[in-house]
Amino acid sequence: MKMLRNEKGFIKVLFVILLLIFLGYAGFQFGMPYFRHSAFKADVKELARVSLGQVDKTKAQVFERAQELNIPVSEEDIKVSKTEKTVIVTTAWSETVDILGFYQKRLNFDIRIEE
Repeated sequence: MKMLRNEKGFIKVLFVILLLIFLGYAGFQFGMPYFRHSAFKADVKELARVSLGQVDKTKAQVFERAQELNIPVSEEDIKVSKTEKTVIVTTAWSETVDILGFYQKRLNFDIRIEE
């Protein structure tokens, strides 16, 4: 028992290590939705740029990319429209981050790309 409370501070070191592990876990849980949003936005921008005005094909490609990134969006939530010079892609979704069942935070994301 004396070893656990010696002057070297074993309890403090253990606490700091557990705190760092928890912060890494929480950072990963919050970081992944933002990473997916950023990657999806970049992919949608590229798809809109090369779509050549094919609305249905662009919508299918955007939906396919959302599925690859595990983004909870349905095909009906994706809107693709074409004007004379631009293609507009809009969509929105929400994700809930759960930290060990004690804390839940709903994150809302939306994308509007004009290319």
